[in-house]
Amino acid sequence: MRRSMALLACCALTTGPLAAQEAIYGFEWQGGGGYSMRGAFAIDEGLATGPRLDQEAVTCFEVTGFSGGQAIGRWALGQLQEDTTWVLTFDLESRALVPFGTGDPMPQAWNMDGFGRNCGEGGFGFNIGNAAQDICLNNELIVESQVPPPTPIPTRPLPAFEFSGDACRTVPLFSRGP
Repeated sequence: MRRSMALLACCALTTGPLAAQEAIYGFEWQGGGGYSMRGAFAIDEGLATGPRLDQEAVTCFEVTGFSGGQAIGRWALGQLQEDTTWVLTFDLESRALVPFGTGDPMPQAWNMDGFGRNCGEGGFGFNIGNAAQDICLNNELIVESQVPPPTPIPTRPLPAFEFSGDACRTVPLFSRGP
């Protein structure tokens, strides 16, 4: 009984309402060659120490990539592993994902390194570097998806969003105990 109560508490935390300082944003990206992405993320604005937040403030994140309107892959925060490339930079003043600039050599890297070789077999990723904004599919850089590095990626505030089960950070509620 105790275990099932703890399990219910765990599930309620990951699917329940966001904390008062959390905000949800949606975004769409138009790449080259008919490639695009749509996604959403939640951030804890209470972690702001300046005009920007980084990936540490992200509580939920998911993105789906498309080619010619057909889904080709997705990545979510719950898939984050020790060797995953994960960088997100969000500007609080403009409420936008930060594109490449002189002080931002790789402001976005979502399951993709700068070479497009680590999104995993069957995986999907995106990054912005000094060469381009582009996607990775099955551990390969999709050159046709590239757009210029400083291309803006605007966001829009969302009152709510139905995040997938693997999109949010999980809070460990159990300990090994004695």
